[in-house]
Formats: sequence, C-alpha cells, structure tokens
Amino acid sequence: MEGKRKKALTFSYDDGVTQDKRLVSLFNKYGMKATFNLNSGLLGKPGELIREGVSISHNKVMPYEVAKIYEGHEVAAHTLTHPFLPDAKDEGEIIRQVEADRLALSELVGYEVVGFAYPGGGVNFNRRISEIIRANTGIKYCRHTLSSHSFVRQENLFEFSPTVYHHREWDMLFSLGEKFLTLPEKSDAVFYVWGHAYEFDIHNTWDRFEEFLRMMSGHSDIFYGTNKEVLL
Repeated sequence: MEGKRKKALTFSYDDGVTQDKRLVSLFNKYGMKATFNLNSGLLGKPGELIREGVSISHNKVMPYEVAKIYEGHEVAAHTLTHPFLPDAKDEGEIIRQVEADRLALSELVGYEVVGFAYPGGGVNFNRRISEIIRANTGIKYCRHTLSSHSFVRQENLFEFSPTVYHHREWDMLFSLGEKFLTLPEKSDAVFYVWGHAYEFDIHNTWDRFEEFLRMMSGHSDIFYGTNKEVLL
C-alpha cells in the first residue's frame, strides 16, 4: 500500500456508465480515489435499466473518453461483455473475457490494468473461476459483490470481499464510516465501498452520497487510494 498511513478508504464502481463523470467530480472534490471497472466490449453502447420501478440511463462511456474521464483514478477490468462467469463452461472463454478486456483497457488508459470486478450480482464467482483468472491472466486482484461489513485486510485478493454495497446498505455505510473514523491511526484497516454510479439516479441519492464523502474526507490518519494502491 502506498503512503505511511495504515487506515485506507477506497471505492469501486462498475460498468463504465456516463454517470461516472459526475461521480468522479465528487471524488475529486473531496480528495477521494476510486477504481472503475469497465467492459471494453460494451463501451459506447446506449442502454436503459428499470430498477425499483424507475427507468434510468445505462449508457456506456465512449472509448476515446476513458483516459480523460478516469484520470487520477484507476481503471480495472469487468470482462468484455459482462457474462455471468459461474455459467461459463469453457475455460478459454473465461480467460478471453478477462484478459482481452484487461489488454484493451490497458491500451486505452496507457498503463497496465491489473484489477478486476466479477460481473453480475449475488454469488458471481467460485473457486474454479478465481483460480483460472489467477493462473492465466495479468489480473492481480478480483472483487466480488458479497459484503463483509469488516475492515480486516484480506489475504486472498482473488476472492476479495467489499466492506459494503452503498446502494442497498445506506445505513450500514454511514455506521461503518463512523466506526472507521474512530479506529486508532495505526490500525491496518481497509474500508472498501462499491456500487454502480447509475444507482444514484434511482432515488436521486447523489446528495446523500456527497454527505458521506464530506464526513469521510480530510482526515490525516486515512489513506485515500485506488483499489490497486490500497490492496497491492
């Protein structure tokens, strides 16, 4: 981990949607760092989702925008086309989805992409898939979607648990934030928040998230880093 501070706060957001632009501006405003997990095979695709009865934009950023939008943050892989990997029988296709995405994104941003977020919700990985990725790609860490509600630094970075999912766990997000702030400065603790930027549009919770960023910002005993900076 970069820096001398042990307590670390990091964020991870999936899918490479246009709402990421607003989210990046918020992170920059409060001195935060985040990792954005993109599907290179879907960049530039228009889309719409229905979430909780609300129609929201799911438009993907354009390939030529990627380096500029995420400047100062980290771009990580999320597969080429967002398949549910536990259903994939062909090992070669799993490798292609991950490694081809990693290489394409590396070309777009001008540095080696080494992070990965498993696509899909629920239990979106298994030991077979994590070992295939570990052995056959340039990926160095993989995040799934099952919350740990813990700040303990994890040993298996290919089956990494986030601390909390902001969208469905708002109260937990704030209570964990308050707890994290009270930890001793030398605590070897990682607070890892994940989600999708489009989720802030469902019930217009942008201000609520900004309140969280305001609460967590500017603390001299916290290292604010990308996933790579915090985990590797």
